Amino acid sequence: MYDWLAAIARWLEVHVISLPIYFAAPAMIVIGALDSSLLSLPEINDYLVVGRCFRHPSAVFYFPLFAATGSVIGCAILYTIVRRGGQAVLRKRFPLQSIQRVEHAYERFGFFAIAIPAILPPPLPFKIFVATAGALEYPRWKFLLTVMIARSFRYYVEGILAVFYGRRVLLFLKDNGLMIVSIVGALVLVGGIVYLIVNRRRRTLAPATDGASGGERSDAIDEAQHDAVDEAQRDAVDEA
Repeated sequence: MYDWLAAIARWLEVHVISLPIYFAAPAMIVIGALDSSLLSLPEINDYLVVGRCFRHPSAVFYFPLFAATGSVIGCAILYTIVRRGGQAVLRKRFPLQSIQRVEHAYERFGFFAIAIPAILPPPLPFKIFVATAGALEYPRWKFLLTVMIARSFRYYVEGILAVFYGRRVLLFLKDNGLMIVSIVGALVLVGGIVYLIVNRRRRTLAPATDGASGGERSDAIDEAQHDAVDEAQRDAVDEA
């Protein structure tokens, strides 16, 4: 069923990797934009980055940025479409149960709900997080900046590893994707628990601090009133 898609992916891989940079760069941006918006080319961006950096090690300094830029453009397109269409468009494309889980992730973890899926490779889906961000009207600039940083981190790590270990990097990511998702999910959960504990302690200490500062302000007012009475009494004695 997906033989034609695999054939296109292989064709793109061969030609983008072998093209001069002034052709490969815009091609990478276009492919990344299409993959993150309207089409679905699983792992093709990762293969292209790894293949290019493996064949041309100096490309590791700049080629991941082209892939990240294309991904940001594609995410911006999908984000805008769903934001204008609202929940109706979101529910037509994704199951309601999955949407509810993603919305809960946004409520609990904020920008981490975008950053973590953007960094992790498949099988973790990412488009549903992008679409939900649009439906929830997540701040656009914060959304795009998070995707750019997360995708750049992902592609740069893959590019650097490709220089040293070649295409075995992709095989590892593909074979151990679930394990990576589980580890990162556990770390996010621990971070969320720590964040909640710290916030709870701050809220507990805040009333005590406010009470202390309120007492200091009350003492200062009383002292000022006392000084004013003494001064008034002195003025009355002088007049007498």
